Amino acid sequence: MNILDRYHAMDYGPAPEARNEADAWLAARDFGKALFIDGAWKAASGGKTFETSEPSSGKLLAKISDASAADIDAAVAAATKALPKWSASSGYQRAKVLYAIGRAMQRHQRLFAVLETIDNGKPIRESRDIDVPLAIRHFIHHAGWAQALDKDFPGHKGVGVVGQIIPWNFPLLMLAWKIAPALAAGCTVVLKPAEFTPLTAILFAEICERAGVPKGVVNIVHGGPEAGAAIVNHPGIQKIAFTGSSEVGKIIRKATAGSGKKLSLELGGKSAFIVFEDADLDSAVEGLVDGIWFNQGQVCCAGSRLLVQEGIADALIAKVKTRMSRLRVGSPLDKNTDIGPLVDITQLDRVKGLVAEGAKQGAVCWQPDAALPSSGYYHLPTLATGVSPANVLAQEEVFGPVLATMTFRNTEEAIELANNTRYGLAASVWSENVNLALHVAPQLKAGVVWVNGTNMFDAACGFGGYRESGFGREGGREGMFEYLAAKLPLGPVIKVATVSAQPVEQADGLAIDRTAKLFIGGKQVRPDGNYSLAVATAKGKLAGEVGLGSRKDIRDAVSAARGAKAWPEATAYNRSQVLYYLAENLSGRTDEFAARLVQLTGVTAKAAREEVEQSIERLFLYAGLADKFEGRVHQPPARAVTLALHEPVGVVGIVAPDVSPLLGLISLIAPALAMGNTVVAVPSERYPLLATDLYQVIEYSDVPAGAINIVTGRSTELAGVLARHDDVDGLWVFADAETCARAEAESTGNLKRVWSGNGRSLDWASDEAAGDAFLRRAIEVKNVWVPYGD
Repeated sequence: MNILDRYHAMDYGPAPEARNEADAWLAARDFGKALFIDGAWKAASGGKTFETSEPSSGKLLAKISDASAADIDAAVAAATKALPKWSASSGYQRAKVLYAIGRAMQRHQRLFAVLETIDNGKPIRESRDIDVPLAIRHFIHHAGWAQALDKDFPGHKGVGVVGQIIPWNFPLLMLAWKIAPALAAGCTVVLKPAEFTPLTAILFAEICERAGVPKGVVNIVHGGPEAGAAIVNHPGIQKIAFTGSSEVGKIIRKATAGSGKKLSLELGGKSAFIVFEDADLDSAVEGLVDGIWFNQGQVCCAGSRLLVQEGIADALIAKVKTRMSRLRVGSPLDKNTDIGPLVDITQLDRVKGLVAEGAKQGAVCWQPDAALPSSGYYHLPTLATGVSPANVLAQEEVFGPVLATMTFRNTEEAIELANNTRYGLAASVWSENVNLALHVAPQLKAGVVWVNGTNMFDAACGFGGYRESGFGREGGREGMFEYLAAKLPLGPVIKVATVSAQPVEQADGLAIDRTAKLFIGGKQVRPDGNYSLAVATAKGKLAGEVGLGSRKDIRDAVSAARGAKAWPEATAYNRSQVLYYLAENLSGRTDEFAARLVQLTGVTAKAAREEVEQSIERLFLYAGLADKFEGRVHQPPARAVTLALHEPVGVVGIVAPDVSPLLGLISLIAPALAMGNTVVAVPSERYPLLATDLYQVIEYSDVPAGAINIVTGRSTELAGVLARHDDVDGLWVFADAETCARAEAESTGNLKRVWSGNGRSLDWASDEAAGDAFLRRAIEVKNVWVPYGD
């Protein structure tokens, strides 16, 4: 046998990672006292425990303390007690603690990696080379944010006590994503790891002891749904941060409605992996391996939908099958292993069930001819071809090593297929033509887009989704905002609307009767129900009647807003000019609007004129910011740049207050328009004629049809319709507390972003009721990763 023959005959030998240190750590711990509360190790108050097992063998690893509601109370009390001193500490003091955590993790990173692999089942190469280094990176990166907080986030402070719930697929990394920015912001933490994977969180708590984290600043409690629900519902917690399934995210959104708690949700995904015909196919195949078979496909942003251009489909599929046949399935502690076990038998059964259902619906499911280990929760990598867009494998998050394949003919069809999902977490675009890639990326409804790459992450770059993939961002500057609060200038408590439905005394004078209609799609239209609402002057006389909008009118308005492509596609400079023109034309009718304010609200002529002038000034402000509130370019420690693009949320519903009825309406509509959103506005229920008087100003100010739609009527009723409408992407509600809470609870259909005043109005005349705080609510931040170099 010559050397070449020997080379081809070679096979991989076992290369196991030593686990003796991890086993010694396991043997030395009393996991019956695994709750880390107020700097001390405690047993669950009820004495309950749950088991965690090794996915590669099913063998018991430990019995872990199972926290009850009483334990959550104790953890929140500890975090509350520690909050004043921690939040008052200097940024430098907090930075030193975060840096100490990161350095201590570095000293124990091999133990972290082995424990993670034993507990989760992911290959040691991934734990060692990706998860643990990235977790360390987050703490050291956020040490910098802690010290720069006052300079970079003026007027902001930590939101308070934070409840955090993390999943089992990236136990240590998700912990770092949550805890690092919270501590940097001056918050204290109560974190619940997943039941399947508690071990690295326990080791992390030991690190906190060694690194000098003050008692009560970090509390880690283990448990199941009871513990999670206790965190979500606890009145002592000011923010909830959750990573997990969309179904549970919706439950949390509903549970926190009306509570005033800040909420960020990083949920499921069904990410598209788009390969154009000019792509480097060999590179695309390697990217695909990383995109879908990384961590056995148990990744929320896994590239589980392969969209390939028809002309190269056969060639690419052949290469994918060849590469799949060489993937090594086996012990996750073997350094040669590509695919380890799924986390638990329940997850294995779920993946098998979805593959079987996908095949029943017409998919052809192919697997390489490979043997599985005799024990453990293993599933072979699976390629599904002939998948229709409606197939369960194309629509549902499998969360396993299963790739669904579809073809497309041109760029437009690729974008349409990619966006044909209720999710919107991530996407990959493969093309040697960077012009094409950067043309496609902004059109994908996803919070992260990788160009010629996949699964790239960094602490400096935000991560998070659109649609039912949740809201909020983790990492980067935008991730810090999730743990900070700006003090908005609160106005009076908003009372439940009591506008009388009875006839109002007829006004004096012989003016010709004028019927104020709705404003939809650039036209004044009658309400669908042909009912009207009487509007009274401050003296109780009839000022006029407006249309009583209904569900059908909201539906028409949303349809018009969705179809108004000219506005979001316009340049920021074009939007700026239109808003300036709108301000110019409103200025020309200052006397008219001031007189209307006096007539309806009874304010003095001076106060009325001031409100009109402030409204004009507010339009001017957002006109000027339309082309200045821009994204950033991040430079992560990789051969890539990340473009943090500001994109409009989409269709934004606005329910405006009675307080300062003109200024309040303008202050909400203007920032939404400036960022390229289209608007469906419900104006003040009590003073709607100020909004209907705007119709003509809008009509001759070059505002494209459908960019602004105004539906008058009952605020409470119309707020609910907007909340339930799945084609509304964002909802801003300034109404009574009950209406705000109901809007949040009813928004779960598509997990729209809801900004609620929680029953309070704002002082709309104050400088704090304008500017960046409003613009941030009007945008999504999309991070586009663009690699460079050979």
